[in-house]
Amino acid sequence: MNAAFIKSIETDHNWSDLALEQENLQGLVEIRDWLRSGETLTNDRGLSKKIKPGYRALFCGEAGTRKTLAAGLLGKDAGLDVYRIDLSMLLSKYIGETEKQLARIFDEAETKKSLLFFDEADALFGKRTDVKDAHDRYANQEISYLLQRIEDYPGVAIVATNMKNNIDDAFIRRFQAVIDFGMPKAE
Repeated sequence: MNAAFIKSIETDHNWSDLALEQENLQGLVEIRDWLRSGETLTNDRGLSKKIKPGYRALFCGEAGTRKTLAAGLLGKDAGLDVYRIDLSMLLSKYIGETEKQLARIFDEAETKKSLLFFDEADALFGKRTDVKDAHDRYANQEISYLLQRIEDYPGVAIVATNMKNNIDDAFIRRFQAVIDFGMPKAE
Protein backbone atom coordinates (compact mmCIF):
# COMPACT_ATOMS: atom_id res chain seq x y z
CA MET A 1 0.00 0.00 0.00
CA ASN A 2 1.40 3.31 -1.00
CA ALA A 3 0.07 6.60 0.34
CA ALA A 4 1.18 9.22 2.86
CA PHE A 5 -1.50 8.14 5.34
CA ILE A 6 -0.59 4.42 5.23
CA LYS A 7 2.38 2.94 7.04
CA SER A 8 3.45 -0.66 7.40
CA ILE A 9 3.83 -1.74 11.04
CA GLU A 10 6.55 -4.19 11.98
CA THR A 11 7.85 -4.96 15.44
CA ASP A 12 10.74 -6.74 17.07
CA HIS A 13 8.85 -6.81 20.37
CA ASN A 14 7.17 -9.84 21.92
CA TRP A 15 3.97 -10.33 23.90
CA SER A 16 5.94 -10.02 27.15
CA ASP A 17 6.76 -6.41 26.19
CA LEU A 18 3.08 -5.45 26.26
CA ALA A 19 2.02 -4.28 29.74
CA LEU A 20 -1.75 -4.79 29.99
CA GLU A 21 -4.31 -5.74 32.60
CA GLN A 22 -5.39 -9.40 32.36
CA GLU A 23 -8.91 -8.65 31.06
CA ASN A 24 -7.51 -6.50 28.24
CA LEU A 25 -4.89 -9.08 27.40
CA GLN A 26 -7.72 -11.61 27.15
CA GLY A 27 -9.32 -9.45 24.45
CA LEU A 28 -6.11 -9.61 22.44
CA VAL A 29 -5.97 -13.39 22.91
CA GLU A 30 -9.49 -13.63 21.41
CA ILE A 31 -8.35 -11.65 18.35
CA ARG A 32 -5.24 -13.83 18.06
CA ASP A 33 -7.39 -16.96 18.28
CA TRP A 34 -9.68 -15.66 15.55
CA LEU A 35 -6.62 -14.96 13.36
CA ARG A 36 -5.49 -18.55 13.88
CA SER A 37 -8.81 -20.32 13.38
CA GLY A 38 -11.46 -17.84 12.17
CA GLU A 39 -11.26 -18.90 8.55
CA THR A 40 -11.69 -22.55 9.54
CA LEU A 41 -14.69 -21.71 11.72
CA THR A 42 -16.47 -19.71 9.07
CA ASN A 43 -15.66 -21.88 6.04
CA ASP A 44 -15.23 -25.46 7.25
CA ARG A 45 -17.92 -25.35 9.91
CA GLY A 46 -20.51 -23.66 7.69
CA LEU A 47 -20.85 -20.58 9.88
CA SER A 48 -20.32 -18.17 6.99
CA LYS A 49 -24.10 -17.93 6.55
CA LYS A 50 -24.63 -17.11 10.21
CA ILE A 51 -21.82 -14.68 11.08
CA LYS A 52 -20.19 -11.82 9.23
CA PRO A 53 -16.71 -12.44 7.93
CA GLY A 54 -13.72 -10.95 9.68
CA TYR A 55 -13.12 -9.58 13.12
CA ARG A 56 -13.60 -5.99 14.25
CA ALA A 57 -11.96 -4.52 17.34
CA LEU A 58 -11.86 -1.08 18.92
CA PHE A 59 -8.71 -0.14 20.83
CA CYS A 60 -9.24 2.77 23.24
CA GLY A 61 -6.66 4.62 25.28
CA GLU A 62 -4.42 7.61 25.56
CA ALA A 63 -1.39 8.05 23.37
CA GLY A 64 1.48 5.87 24.56
CA THR A 65 -0.65 2.99 25.85
CA ARG A 66 0.73 0.64 23.18
CA LYS A 67 -2.31 0.20 20.94
CA THR A 68 -0.11 0.23 17.83
CA LEU A 69 2.29 -2.28 19.38
CA ALA A 70 -0.61 -4.62 20.12
CA ALA A 71 -1.74 -4.46 16.48
CA GLY A 72 1.82 -5.15 15.36
CA LEU A 73 2.10 -8.15 17.66
CA LEU A 74 -1.17 -9.59 16.39
CA GLY A 75 0.06 -9.29 12.81
CA LYS A 76 3.48 -10.72 13.68
CA ASP A 77 1.88 -13.68 15.45
CA ALA A 78 -0.37 -14.41 12.45
CA GLY A 79 2.28 -13.74 9.82
CA LEU A 80 0.21 -10.91 8.30
CA ASP A 81 1.21 -7.52 6.99
CA VAL A 82 -0.18 -4.80 9.26
CA TYR A 83 -1.06 -1.41 7.82
CA ARG A 84 -1.63 1.66 9.96
CA ILE A 85 -4.07 4.06 8.30
CA ASP A 86 -4.06 7.54 9.80
CA LEU A 87 -7.67 8.63 9.35
CA SER A 88 -6.87 12.24 10.24
CA MET A 89 -4.63 12.41 7.15
CA LEU A 90 -6.95 10.36 4.92
CA LEU A 91 -9.94 12.70 5.11
CA SER A 92 -10.40 14.83 2.03
CA LYS A 93 -12.34 18.03 1.58
CA TYR A 94 -13.38 16.85 -1.89
CA ILE A 95 -16.67 14.97 -2.06
CA GLY A 96 -16.18 11.28 -2.74
CA GLU A 97 -12.37 11.34 -2.41
CA THR A 98 -12.30 9.86 1.12
CA GLU A 99 -14.52 6.97 0.00
CA LYS A 100 -12.29 6.33 -3.06
CA GLN A 101 -9.20 6.15 -0.84
CA LEU A 102 -10.94 3.81 1.60
CA ALA A 103 -12.16 1.59 -1.25
CA ARG A 104 -8.58 1.24 -2.53
CA ILE A 105 -7.31 0.38 0.94
CA PHE A 106 -9.92 -2.31 1.56
CA ASP A 107 -9.65 -3.79 -1.94
CA GLU A 108 -5.88 -4.12 -1.68
CA ALA A 109 -6.03 -5.42 1.89
CA GLU A 110 -8.50 -8.15 0.86
CA THR A 111 -6.17 -9.23 -1.94
CA LYS A 112 -3.12 -9.34 0.36
CA LYS A 113 -4.99 -10.61 3.44
CA SER A 114 -3.69 -7.81 5.64
CA LEU A 115 -4.54 -6.64 9.14
CA LEU A 116 -5.83 -3.04 9.02
CA PHE A 117 -5.19 -0.67 11.92
CA PHE A 118 -7.16 2.59 11.63
CA ASP A 119 -5.52 5.14 13.89
CA GLU A 120 -6.91 8.50 15.01
CA ALA A 121 -10.47 7.26 14.55
CA ASP A 122 -11.85 10.28 16.37
CA ALA A 123 -11.08 12.26 13.19
CA LEU A 124 -13.96 10.49 11.47
CA PHE A 125 -15.97 8.55 14.02
CA GLY A 126 -17.28 11.27 16.29
CA LYS A 127 -20.92 11.24 17.19
CA ARG A 128 -23.00 11.60 14.06
CA THR A 129 -24.71 14.95 13.79
CA ASP A 130 -28.16 16.06 12.82
CA VAL A 131 -28.14 16.96 9.17
CA LYS A 132 -28.31 20.74 8.93
CA ASP A 133 -26.51 21.19 5.63
CA ALA A 134 -24.75 19.30 2.81
CA HIS A 135 -21.51 19.17 4.82
CA ASP A 136 -23.21 17.30 7.69
CA ARG A 137 -24.86 14.89 5.27
CA TYR A 138 -21.52 14.21 3.57
CA ALA A 139 -19.69 13.69 6.89
CA ASN A 140 -22.33 11.17 7.97
CA GLN A 141 -21.99 9.39 4.61
CA GLU A 142 -18.22 9.02 5.12
CA ILE A 143 -18.79 7.47 8.53
CA SER A 144 -21.45 5.11 7.19
CA TYR A 145 -19.25 4.09 4.27
CA LEU A 146 -16.29 3.20 6.47
CA LEU A 147 -18.50 1.33 8.94
CA GLN A 148 -19.95 -0.74 6.12
CA ARG A 149 -16.53 -1.56 4.66
CA ILE A 150 -15.20 -2.54 8.09
CA GLU A 151 -18.20 -4.79 8.67
CA ASP A 152 -17.75 -6.51 5.30
CA TYR A 153 -13.96 -6.87 5.56
CA PRO A 154 -13.10 -10.59 5.85
CA GLY A 155 -9.87 -9.95 7.76
CA VAL A 156 -9.12 -8.18 11.01
CA ALA A 157 -9.86 -4.47 11.20
CA ILE A 158 -8.77 -2.61 14.32
CA VAL A 159 -9.85 0.95 14.97
CA ALA A 160 -7.98 3.00 17.58
CA THR A 161 -9.15 6.09 19.41
CA ASN A 162 -7.87 8.33 22.18
CA MET A 163 -11.39 9.53 22.99
CA LYS A 164 -13.84 6.64 23.39
CA ASN A 165 -16.49 8.96 24.84
CA ASN A 166 -16.64 10.86 21.53
CA ILE A 167 -17.38 7.73 19.50
CA ASP A 168 -20.93 7.16 18.31
CA ASP A 169 -22.67 4.32 20.23
CA ALA A 170 -23.95 2.73 17.02
CA PHE A 171 -20.36 2.50 15.89
CA ILE A 172 -19.15 0.83 19.10
CA ARG A 173 -21.87 -1.87 18.87
CA ARG A 174 -20.39 -3.11 15.58
CA PHE A 175 -17.21 -4.42 17.22
CA GLN A 176 -16.67 -7.90 18.61
CA ALA A 177 -14.06 -6.54 21.01
CA VAL A 178 -13.57 -3.19 22.72
CA ILE A 179 -10.24 -3.12 24.52
CA ASP A 180 -9.31 -0.29 26.87
CA PHE A 181 -5.59 0.33 27.05
CA GLY A 182 -4.61 2.05 30.28
CA MET A 183 -1.26 3.55 31.08
CA PRO A 184 1.09 0.80 32.24
CA LYS A 185 1.58 0.65 36.00
CA ALA A 186 5.03 0.67 37.57
CA GLU A 187 5.02 -3.07 38.26
